[in-house]
Amino acid sequence: MQIITRRLFTSSTHPLPSANTASTELLSRFSSNPISTRTQLLDANQLHLLSVTLNRVPTSYTSPKPGSPVPPGHHLVYFTPSIAEAELGLDGTDRTVNPLAPFTRRMWAGGELTWNQDANAVLRVGQEVTETTHILSAEPKKLKTGGEMLVVGVEKRFSNSHGIALTDRRNWVFQKEITPENPIKALSRLPEQPLPRGTHERDFHQTDTTLFRFSALTFNAHKIHYHQEWCKEVEGHRDAVVHGPLNLINMLDFWRDTARGGDDGAVPRGIAYRAMSPLYVGETYRILLERGGKLGNGGGEWKAEIWDSFGKQSMKGTIVE
Repeated sequence: MQIITRRLFTSSTHPLPSANTASTELLSRFSSNPISTRTQLLDANQLHLLSVTLNRVPTSYTSPKPGSPVPPGHHLVYFTPSIAEAELGLDGTDRTVNPLAPFTRRMWAGGELTWNQDANAVLRVGQEVTETTHILSAEPKKLKTGGEMLVVGVEKRFSNSHGIALTDRRNWVFQKEITPENPIKALSRLPEQPLPRGTHERDFHQTDTTLFRFSALTFNAHKIHYHQEWCKEVEGHRDAVVHGPLNLINMLDFWRDTARGGDDGAVPRGIAYRAMSPLYVGETYRILLERGGKLGNGGGEWKAEIWDSFGKQSMKGTIVE
């Protein structure tokens, strides 16, 4: 542990800001302008490689044709962070929206996606799309242990020639960086329990290869998804962590297969979701999907839950048709 800590951490004698100060500074930094505005061509190869990674297509060199719809959630492999390695955080994360140190330990907490229901506005292969990112909020919070953290909300709008096709709001939690003097205690493995049952079920068992490929497709260098030494000795995880966005995609794919017969062009009105507990490589987990009540606009709701093999709920979401 001494070798890794000397390499990964530096010390400072300057007083560190509070969560309240850090939130004020972050809002001030991005208050007048977007965080970023980027235009990109939605290429077929990126979408094809994601489908291969998700085991949704057989081994093939045939990419989707121009004009093919981008399935809900699959936009996450576009507009990936183009950050030089020297500019990444100690944990490998993109620091573009980071608060002031020491609040640099980022975790994906949840969010909400809303799709334009105009069929002409669907994101499609070959389109030129603009992503505009704004900061929505930065709130200091107290942990149960008495420590501080920040909850940061950002909004990404994806626009094509027909207007805004998708609004993607994301919440990130930023906690204090880990120091060698106070590493996070490693999690013990709990006794396995039978997975819960539901009307619609789909089991997953992610491999190292899947996590590697998804990290590559999203250009995500966050070490909790691949660096064993970092996961276990620094952040206290029992193994590499399954990506939150990967599970969001799996929930939406399951809904599409169940409610729309696998139609790639089918998009819900929206999904609100929240991450609750990490999932780990090599461990079986289950997505449950249940149809809810009818809404006033004639649509319906689907409740989605993800459970691990140890009785803990990892994620929950509500999909609105």
